[in-house]
Amino acid sequence: MRPAHLGAALPIAALLIGPLFLNRTEPFILGMPFLLGFITATVLATSLVMAGVYCLDNRRDTDDGPTGKKP
Repeated sequence: MRPAHLGAALPIAALLIGPLFLNRTEPFILGMPFLLGFITATVLATSLVMAGVYCLDNRRDTDDGPTGKKP
């Protein structure tokens, strides 16, 4: 596993650990309880994290076929 791929674990960790510490109804975020706003923000931020992982991944530039050899 490449170090850049470890960034994909950040949203998962935020969704699993965040509610343990952020489970409250006040303050409201855009009319939603705080926890629901946090989960919504985390889901939206996941796309940014995945875009960063994609940009840092060097293997996507190669055109290796299923045999692993270049044509």
